[in-house]
Amino acid sequence: MPNRSIIAIIPARYASTRFPGKPLALIGGVPMIQRVYERVSAAKKVNELYVATDDRRIADVVEGIGGKVIMTSPSLKSGTDRCAFAARKLNADIIANIQGDEPLISPDVVDKAIGVLLKSPDTVMSTAAVPITDPWMLSSPGVVKVVLDKNCDALYFTRTAIPAVRDAGPEDYLKHFKYLKHLGIYIYRKEFLQKLTRLKETPLESAEKLEQLRVLENGYKIRVAIVDHDTISVDTPDDVRAVEKYLSEHAVGSDSKLKDGRSRRGKA
Repeated sequence: MPNRSIIAIIPARYASTRFPGKPLALIGGVPMIQRVYERVSAAKKVNELYVATDDRRIADVVEGIGGKVIMTSPSLKSGTDRCAFAARKLNADIIANIQGDEPLISPDVVDKAIGVLLKSPDTVMSTAAVPITDPWMLSSPGVVKVVLDKNCDALYFTRTAIPAVRDAGPEDYLKHFKYLKHLGIYIYRKEFLQKLTRLKETPLESAEKLEQLRVLENGYKIRVAIVDHDTISVDTPDDVRAVEKYLSEHAVGSDSKLKDGRSRRGKA
């Protein structure tokens, strides 16, 4: 297999509607964007790492720890658009989009999501999912679920519990089917990332508010790496406290595992 240039990009904007200044929120005294950057930098398959941001305050924190920054326009609508803009300035074969609100993201998850794309030359995009073992996650719309075909390509992403188990009540679903929680990481071939941002929003994407459905609705495949490291996504100040609680109870190193029973929500 030829060597590939793999660049990870962490999109981070200051003006979050639900949580303004979220990338700079302190988690145990450390800005969240710094925690994400340090976690992703430990991934073995990543050759370079950048933060794509529209805010000088975020850039200053990243540059203060020796990180690399690409400034983007505040008018860009999504993290995917921010990644695509940054990628146009970089010489890379593969772009890894790591959500900037995943302070517990495992480097191993990053490597495995990249790995399944490298092994699938006809696949344009990959992501990761972790088995669900806690029943409350099935009914939570904040936890995004994914169902796969026999090749581990995504059939559908949803905020509801699918498939429905005909002969069991929802409380017993986990006894009959292996449900998967989708994690907030996307790996693209560089040319496909640019194409994706030119595709219009699709009906299922609009209904579920899940951008990855645009890929499936346009007939492309998303290969999914099944991993065993969960995360706690930070969408609100309460999530910051959940991460701090977890950190106070566990030593989180590059190979540490977060069990899904402690995760409060999934990332769309």
